[in-house]
Amino acid sequence: MLLELGQEEDDAATLAEVGEKLDAVDDELGAAELRLLLGGEHDRGNAILSINAGAGGTDACDWAEMLVRMYLRWAEAHGFGVEELDRQDGEEAGIRSTTLLVSGEYAYGYLKTEEGVHRLVRISPFDANARRQTAFAAVSVLPELDDEVVVDIDEKDLRIDTFRAGGKGGQHVNKTESAVRITHVPSGIVVQCQNERSQLKNRSAAMKVLRARLWERARIEQEQKMAALAGEKKDIGFGSQIRSYTLHPSQRVKDHRTDVEVGNAQGVLDGDLDRFMRAFLMEKAKGAPA
Repeated sequence: MLLELGQEEDDAATLAEVGEKLDAVDDELGAAELRLLLGGEHDRGNAILSINAGAGGTDACDWAEMLVRMYLRWAEAHGFGVEELDRQDGEEAGIRSTTLLVSGEYAYGYLKTEEGVHRLVRISPFDANARRQTAFAAVSVLPELDDEVVVDIDEKDLRIDTFRAGGKGGQHVNKTESAVRITHVPSGIVVQCQNERSQLKNRSAAMKVLRARLWERARIEQEQKMAALAGEKKDIGFGSQIRSYTLHPSQRVKDHRTDVEVGNAQGVLDGDLDRFMRAFLMEKAKGAPA
């Protein structure tokens, strides 16, 4: 009705309003379609997102921090809360690693599509000769487990160390041993948290990450057993390159799992990730080896 009225009267304002309403409906349909694909056991819950600098020296540390900014922008656009659990700064710039808790409905379902190695190609701002450099950073995503999920952890298997927190936090964190590092001796998994001033809160947060990592380890082992029984070879490990971000000589971002490619690299770095997430989930839903 509104469209017909605008066409009959050649009303630019009415036609513009129709365009806005159609865009809004399109966005809602896209979001609804995406959520239909999120039926995993923990998809609806919060996510523990870890980013680690890889090969590339200072450029890799800077790239890891760029990824943090990208995910913060994406989370903000979707109304998710983000809490920094741990952060290790790079020696010259950027970060060596960080762990974030992303809170909101379907946070894990969306972010699990981002797990893997992300590759950046650009003119390095740290190279005096302005040469093109390649840097890598690894993204790991785990679900925040609720209390109903049982993960057996024997306190005797834990080595708990405390130390003075570094980085952000003012003078207090440098005067008290509030940071906590927990080592699960049988598996060799090490987690730490230094965001809170309270040692007790940091320990609680670190245990939350440890539970998630032990659960993920058990899940992967089970998938490997099933794949072996079925005679299949499946890449379920952490470390496969999933996406390349090229800023020089041209600007483009390509997802190697789905072949989705866009030319607006800056838009992606500003948090426009939904097209990549949707494509990956649709590939998975079709049973393709995404």
